[in-house]
Amino acid sequence: MTLISFVVPAYRVQGYLRECLDSILGQPVADIEVIGVDDCSPDDSGEILTEYAARDPRMRAVRLTENVGLGPARNIGLDRAAGEYVWFVDGDDWLAPECLPEVVERLRATRPDVLLVDHVRTHWNDATSRSAMEEVFPEPPGEETFRLRDRPETLRLLHTAWNRLVRRQFLIEEGLRFAPGWYEDVSFSYPVLMAAERIGVLDRVCVNYRQRRTGAITRTRGERHFEVFDQWHRVFRLMDAWGPAVDDLRPALFERMIWHYLSVLGNGERIDPELRPAFFAQITADHARWLPPGGYPAPAGAEGLKHRLVAAGRWRTFSALRTAYRARDVARRTARSAKRRVAPPARRAVRLARDALLREYYRAELRRPVDEALAVYAAYWYRGYSDNPAAIFEAARRLAPQVRGVWIVRRDRVHTVPEGVAYVVAGTPAYYRALAQARWLVNNVNFPDHVRKRPGSVHVQTHHGTPVKVMGLDQQRYPVGAVGMDFAGLLRRVDRWDYSVSANSFSTQMWERAYPAAYTTLEVGYPRNDRLVTATAGEVRRLRAELGLGPDERVVLYAPTHREHLPGYRPPFDPERLLDVLGPAGRLLIRSHYFHDRDLRARRPADRDRVRDVSGHPRVEDLYLVADVLITDYSSAMFDYAVLDRPIVVYAPDWEAYRLARGVYFDVTAEPPGAVATSFADLLDLFSAGGVDSAAARTARQRFRARFCALDDGHAAERVVRRVFLGEPATAGRPARGVGALAPASQAGGGPR
Repeated sequence: MTLISFVVPAYRVQGYLRECLDSILGQPVADIEVIGVDDCSPDDSGEILTEYAARDPRMRAVRLTENVGLGPARNIGLDRAAGEYVWFVDGDDWLAPECLPEVVERLRATRPDVLLVDHVRTHWNDATSRSAMEEVFPEPPGEETFRLRDRPETLRLLHTAWNRLVRRQFLIEEGLRFAPGWYEDVSFSYPVLMAAERIGVLDRVCVNYRQRRTGAITRTRGERHFEVFDQWHRVFRLMDAWGPAVDDLRPALFERMIWHYLSVLGNGERIDPELRPAFFAQITADHARWLPPGGYPAPAGAEGLKHRLVAAGRWRTFSALRTAYRARDVARRTARSAKRRVAPPARRAVRLARDALLREYYRAELRRPVDEALAVYAAYWYRGYSDNPAAIFEAARRLAPQVRGVWIVRRDRVHTVPEGVAYVVAGTPAYYRALAQARWLVNNVNFPDHVRKRPGSVHVQTHHGTPVKVMGLDQQRYPVGAVGMDFAGLLRRVDRWDYSVSANSFSTQMWERAYPAAYTTLEVGYPRNDRLVTATAGEVRRLRAELGLGPDERVVLYAPTHREHLPGYRPPFDPERLLDVLGPAGRLLIRSHYFHDRDLRARRPADRDRVRDVSGHPRVEDLYLVADVLITDYSSAMFDYAVLDRPIVVYAPDWEAYRLARGVYFDVTAEPPGAVATSFADLLDLFSAGGVDSAAARTARQRFRARFCALDDGHAAERVVRRVFLGEPATAGRPARGVGALAPASQAGGGPR
């Protein structure tokens, strides 16, 4: 018999759901099942559940045809559960590693009706705060089980469904289920504790309770917070039905009810100011309605004063005191901050007078009207004209000629700007004027911190790759690869985004988690890949000729990624030995990451005629089009090149070290776009034995393309322009159909028109 059934409802949690499911299915315990309930989620949560169910027999996916809410969704999962115990885990939370063996051991040793487990609140900045477990139980109860009336302090633990495992037959016998509406945990968790004969406590952190920056109901203002009253009314009506058997629990439950009401009222992110008097009035009404005949243990101090004001219905006094207390707290925090403040460190250098004048000039330009026809473009920290912004720029010139596009480039990269493209040089007065006046700002990285988001301006973040390695806030868990990162500053920059361009559903999910903010996602494919789809055979022949590549030569492109945590690292790679395997018709192009930490000049090959360092080539799409095979490791190049449907080899000699130190979103060796080599000898064997384009490699590539390249149909840039510049409704990308000809680059173009 299955011991634990996990019920995981999913609604708008696509950015976190994979981490949740991995944390459960990756535990070293076999006799579990996971029932994922897609509550008609408008994002890709349902697809993620289906994906996991297809590859793990312990997982089942339930797809609902209408949104029913968290409580009913949990009930649906409960009805399908077969385990002895049920654990309701929210799709945006996750289990602590290796916690499940201890849970299983305690369940089997004590057979409780309810087992309470500890949790931590995990915040966006990776800080954690403990629960009240230590305060409620200064001395852990150990394996002893108890009834609620014997340990009423148990009620002070957070009343959520996910911090407790409940015996399924006990729920059935008691008829305990979740009610609809917000705060549904209240009318489930408290009755469960009241009805249980055997309550256990495991003093072990098992759940990471994610404190989301956006998207949580606790950060959503509105009238639905009044539904907390309905849930508590259910609790007390149930106590009325149960009669004298639970009368001794009424005082403690009443105190919890008033505490909870005041917590909701006191949270400035839930109740709008104009609704607070009505909310307070309802608290007063419930205080009078449900007050136990013998009273209740009201708290002391300021909290007790709040309870007395509620009982008397004195909203004005309550509101005035709340304002006074908040002002006092602000003053105390300010004083503590001033006390800790020390004299600022010596400045590294006196800011040049010219820089100061330019910043003043920028601030003055911000006071001028926004130029409704100006769009500013940039890529890779002003390194030149390239990537998604360049593709959007070209589409905008064709579809929205009324928009004037201007590029920002560094002085040393001016020569990369194509003829006829307007530009300004970074750091000049023209640069600051363009940044201040632009209606649209398009970039594949963030603009500098000094850039201000003006009312009426539109910031478009295109990104520059589908992520393998963890990004944004997720890097906090991998400090080796995040040295010097300012995550608070990162979020301030992310808050400027109006649109985030996404290449595929997977990227959308990861960006939502790594960069939580209020932007709109444009899941339309990658604009830079349009060219890979639309390129003709004639264009490919021309590019090969320009690069000195013969029509019958087999061209291999090697494009490894950057190891920011290992400056100067070079993967073991011997161009001459690979050329020996490729034979006389083989040519090798090597392109380092744009950070140039592996410039080929550090290792001059003997056969320079057949090896080219193309790190400085202005458009990587040219290199994809001329290459017959791509060798890469953890670079986003694999996702772009897969559009062409040509052989890809993942060469990952340091996979385990990279995964542990830098952090990754998925295992490219387990779900690769083609063949995999983990040593240079293996890489040579793949080429010598034909494994580069074997049947297994082609099958892996097709799966990869279906997952990551379905939107790359040659119209991604057009979709961005129509939505952002022309204000047209969003349109979905068409599935890729025959994207990239099957023939090698020497024989075909990038794909059909």
